[in-house]
Amino acid sequence: MGTLGSGNHFAELQVVERVFDSAAAQAFGLVEGGITLMLHSGSRGLGYQVCDDFLQEMIRASAKYGIRLPDRQLCCAPVQSPEGREYLAAMAAAANYAWANRQIIMHLARESLLETLRMSEAELGARLLYDVCHNIAKFEVHEVAGVRKRLCVHRKGATRAFPGTRAEVPPRYRSVGQPVLVPGNMGTGSYVCVGTERAMEETFGSSCHGAGRMMSRGAALRTKKADEVIADLEQREIVIMARSKKTIAEEMPDAYKDIDAVVEVLDKAGLARRVARLRPVGVIKG
Repeated sequence: MGTLGSGNHFAELQVVERVFDSAAAQAFGLVEGGITLMLHSGSRGLGYQVCDDFLQEMIRASAKYGIRLPDRQLCCAPVQSPEGREYLAAMAAAANYAWANRQIIMHLARESLLETLRMSEAELGARLLYDVCHNIAKFEVHEVAGVRKRLCVHRKGATRAFPGTRAEVPPRYRSVGQPVLVPGNMGTGSYVCVGTERAMEETFGSSCHGAGRMMSRGAALRTKKADEVIADLEQREIVIMARSKKTIAEEMPDAYKDIDAVVEVLDKAGLARRVARLRPVGVIKG
């Protein structure tokens, strides 16, 4: 517990560089020049293990229940079947582990800041903005062809982007909508956005959960060495710590899409509205 994990998981200290939506930023406690800590960490392999364990079982279940698959990777089972219930229970266990893990990382980060800056908790003023999963199935009510239905929405590589009219949104944010966290890369920045009504109509209240890769890890390793990446980040006044130089090279900024372009598309499509841009100053990779 309290560990980041490898790959694209990170803990990133950031500065609020620009505010786009003052009302939402105020509700979220974000001000230009303010400091944020963004965490990306999950169930430390438990979710992957759950997926791995259930793949063959779901392939058999698809045949058992007469579900035609356009792709074997879409293997599935009816939600209320024994196989479906077992999978949802295992997935919930992994999600609970991930939430607990992030809470501990957040606590350890707060303790480190208090000690390093020699501040009291009141002076630091740290509080949780939002904690959300981006690989999880949840039961939600949505409108389908004019009829409200209870659906099991499985967001893979996506995150929830609900407007303030939804009961699932915390009361603190009902006036503006749910925070939507969209990480970029460790060299440029990330965004905090807010959910919209349009997302409910178009994507079951979902948006992308990050910039997304445009270069494989292998290609990244062949493109640039870790020392070059570290030097580039230093030029941008960004300090990085990582368990291995291989991870630094794999996660170099050039391996990811332009976060500004990605979020501009989200904003113009009306799926999530820009609230603030966050610039990295310190990055820890697993």
